[in-house]
Amino acid sequence: MPSPDSSFLGIHGTALALREQRLQLLAGNIANADTPGFKAQDLDFRSALNAALNPATPGDAIENAVAAARYAPAASQASLDGNTVDGERAKASFAQASLEYRASLSFVEAKVRGMLTAITGQ
Repeated sequence: MPSPDSSFLGIHGTALALREQRLQLLAGNIANADTPGFKAQDLDFRSALNAALNPATPGDAIENAVAAARYAPAASQASLDGNTVDGERAKASFAQASLEYRASLSFVEAKVRGMLTAITGQ
């Protein structure tokens, strides 16, 4: 099986998939900001990307990389109900992750546009 970085999209396709997974984790944090006992989660993107590009075991490289790079960020405030989500920090992280996702999507769009130009000659 070819490595994810040998595909047409190269590293950008893998990065886009990992950024999507991070956005899902961060959205879950925001959605559960008031859920008693909920533990915030995040994804170490750099670690996940390295794991996805150099999988240690066969199988779904993205899924394995996300599982290995998921972590619980340190709580900034103590909560009586055991919830570790800091609402403002979670929203800021989501906003930054959204911009990073859009940047990765722009790289993928550029690759596709380049291929279409090569195919159609326009």
